[in-house]
Amino acid sequence: MKLGLQIPRFTWPGGDAAIAPELARIVRTAEDVGFDSVWVMDHFFQLRGVGAVEEPMLEGWTTLGWMAALTTRLELGLMVGGIHYRQAPLWVKAATTLDVLSGGRAWLGIGAAWNQEESEGLGFPFPSLGERFEQLEETLAYAHQMWSGEHGTNGPFEGRHIHATRLLNAPQSIRRPRPPIMIGGGGERKTLRLVAQYGDACNIFGTPEKLQQKYAVLREHCERLGRPYDEIERSTLQTVRLHPNEQGPVETPAQTVDRFGVLADAGAQTIIFNVRDVWRPGALEIIGSEILPHLRAL
Repeated sequence: MKLGLQIPRFTWPGGDAAIAPELARIVRTAEDVGFDSVWVMDHFFQLRGVGAVEEPMLEGWTTLGWMAALTTRLELGLMVGGIHYRQAPLWVKAATTLDVLSGGRAWLGIGAAWNQEESEGLGFPFPSLGERFEQLEETLAYAHQMWSGEHGTNGPFEGRHIHATRLLNAPQSIRRPRPPIMIGGGGERKTLRLVAQYGDACNIFGTPEKLQQKYAVLREHCERLGRPYDEIERSTLQTVRLHPNEQGPVETPAQTVDRFGVLADAGAQTIIFNVRDVWRPGALEIIGSEILPHLRAL
């Protein structure tokens, strides 16, 4: 099993001035204790389920680039990018740049997005869900074409939302045939079909029963499209709560291992999880010594 750390919150002791040094410590520790990847959200307001909407939130691609300079092994990605925040060439060029500068460690994490309050608050156009899915599918097809060949395919690319005459991509990505694409969401009719057609990984959160159901639907889409199901990495997003002072249920490391083991039995190959109070000294070290080694054996 592979393990990723999601960092969804930057509200730590010391205020805004402490974000950079604390984040540097967290990311370096995550690499040292054995995580495979690190992920940040693609939001501009904090999510209400995580904290107050006014809490600090960093722009995702900039943060990943900074993390790349701090690490040597961790893979890096958005969990996941909102399609309407950037146009297709910027999605591909940003992921390529991160891949080149990190030595081949970038992911393109992307999805249809949902945060209407955030978009309207900041002035991002927020198309209908149907149009966002159209943009997502065109962007995925565009990405495959732009990452093909030595410097990409010289176009043209004609879609409903994208009109391009020359898909030049220099430098080309280090990882070939492309940086892996993770598509977030568990929609059975559209999202999982896009995973089967264009993705290298899916990301779904929920109970083991829900994961089994969604993975079964993904397998059906793969069979229909002629795509080998085992080519797609099956990941899930979870939360770990180990500190006794935080709200919500608290687990022991052994209970976390057992819970994640059930997810592995349901078909999950990669668990990406956030850690409440990740800034707390020793939090990641406990995970590295008491949780990660057991999960490696699953």
